[in-house]
Amino acid sequence: MRFEVLGPVRAWRGEHELDLGFPQQRALLALLLAHTGRPVPTSEILDVLWAERPPASALNVVRRYAGALRRLLEPELPPRAPGRRLLRRPGGYLLEADRDEVDLLRFRELTRQGKRAAATGRPETAALRFTEALGEWRGPVAMGIPATVREHVQFTAVERELLNTAGLAADAALLCGRVEQVLPALRRATALDPLDEPLHARLVLSLAACGLQAEALTAYQDVRRRLTAELGIAPGAELAAAHTRVLRQEVGRLTSGPTVDVGREAPMVHVAAVPGTAALPPAARPAQLPPDPPAFAGRRAELEWLTAQAGSAAGTAAGGSEPPAAVLIGGMAGVGKTTLAEHWAHRAAHCFPDGQLHVGLRGFDPSGPAVEPEEALRGMLMALGVPAPRMPAGLAAMTGLYRTLLAGRRVLVVLDDAVGTEQVRPLLPAAPGCLALVTSRHALPGMVASGARPLRLEPLSAEDAREALALRIGLDRPAAEPHAADEIVARCGRLPLALAAVAARVTGRRDVSLASVAAELRDAAGTLDVFSAPGTTPATTSDVRSAFLRSYRLLPPESAHLFRLLPRHTGPDVTPAAAAALAGLPVRRTRLLLGELADAHLLTEHAPGHYTLHDLLRAFAAERAATEGVEATG
Repeated sequence: MRFEVLGPVRAWRGEHELDLGFPQQRALLALLLAHTGRPVPTSEILDVLWAERPPASALNVVRRYAGALRRLLEPELPPRAPGRRLLRRPGGYLLEADRDEVDLLRFRELTRQGKRAAATGRPETAALRFTEALGEWRGPVAMGIPATVREHVQFTAVERELLNTAGLAADAALLCGRVEQVLPALRRATALDPLDEPLHARLVLSLAACGLQAEALTAYQDVRRRLTAELGIAPGAELAAAHTRVLRQEVGRLTSGPTVDVGREAPMVHVAAVPGTAALPPAARPAQLPPDPPAFAGRRAELEWLTAQAGSAAGTAAGGSEPPAAVLIGGMAGVGKTTLAEHWAHRAAHCFPDGQLHVGLRGFDPSGPAVEPEEALRGMLMALGVPAPRMPAGLAAMTGLYRTLLAGRRVLVVLDDAVGTEQVRPLLPAAPGCLALVTSRHALPGMVASGARPLRLEPLSAEDAREALALRIGLDRPAAEPHAADEIVARCGRLPLALAAVAARVTGRRDVSLASVAAELRDAAGTLDVFSAPGTTPATTSDVRSAFLRSYRLLPPESAHLFRLLPRHTGPDVTPAAAAALAGLPVRRTRLLLGELADAHLLTEHAPGHYTLHDLLRAFAAERAATEGVEATG
């Protein structure tokens, strides 16, 4: 078999091209090809095939399309046989194909080889591999399926991979003098995204390196007009620097051409002059995001909300609303704040073509103190190209240089695990088009008051929690023991960290049934002993008790005392009056303490004056009461 999705969606058996049927049936195959070797949940299939509300018959339609594709790919299959190509999995479908059978998989492998060559100082090999990868690209991704489906993020993300590889190919080719071989792909990439400034900067430099000086200047003027007409902005620092080098006829000297920072695989460019800042250092295009979390599930509404904020930050908000400088993702320990931030950051990286910065602020890390703003800024400035000898002294000077380097650029700044507003404030970009994505267990009201838009995460829905469990332990096990899987999800309180801890106990152990795990959780109800992965220590992030303890230890003594008392309240809601009776305190004072616990996300205020305690936090509070004691009340 042979499959293509980097252009028209096509499939061959031997030399015979297959008729893939209706456009939506082709779309299902294209989606499966984009996920080759990984199951695609039915919910995602419905979301891709029907951008609006799916019809009542959508599930039956998907089954019919899948059956038709299965018969098409394996016509010799007996009726109702599962086959070995298009496989039904609990909650979704899976396409099995070898790397050599799918153009997208070949493209990704060649790109990976090119990155490795660039990182080890072999630009000629890198340019060759990148060019071979781009040779798999034959046109707009997934042609032949409905336009509304092609606009889905699953396919635009593949297009972004192609554009990124085209940029890397240009970087390597400019270094080794092989620009001619990447120029066709670079032209195609800039046509696909006519507003991508870094790509156009590479095109301008590449045209000039090929001796096409006039065409390089025309390409710059074309993109400058588009940026002004469509976005109302002038070219950013990287594109302006490329134009200046062409005007000065500096590009032909390859020894002075753009260099590749092998740690970031991005070009180094000179920042345009800014009044009051002399001899600014080169500005790099950092790409510091950690790997995309592999077992991400659910959070569709939150992802869409974050995407809307990114559009607003880029200046595309409807109605001229004020774009946010920052988004604050908050929630209790273990609810998946970092996972959501990192997953969305990968999805949205194309909205921030000038780079992505990532800083772990260690606000609740037991291994050491939280990162100071100066330490964080020093690392960010180095990632932006500031060498150590030219690092300014003092927080104010660092902050000024940092914001100057970001002026006129579109950069995503991910600040993970913040402990307080003052830790974060100097790290926030001021330039329109940049966005800071901050995660914290604290509500950080000072940030919200300054214009940050808050997003509070709750535990996963039951369906999404079950999917998260299945992604970690295998889709077949929850399908074989659905009632046990549901009980595990419920006893984990739908908390991603608890689900991950339980999954770690059974992953790779087929001899452990989910029913036995559910029984163990049932027997341990009211304690957190079972929510530790094997081999963990109290300092590890997969231990639920330790995660809660890091939030609890930052509480003021009076708030911590009230928290330990809360398990004594047996009703579904805790009110200030009920808590005051437990603590023997005035209602007004108790209301303030409940607010502190809610700000620390150790309580949830689901309605004004009505608080709830997550089941696992209730167990933790009871443990702390047994360990530390509570004062008797009258």
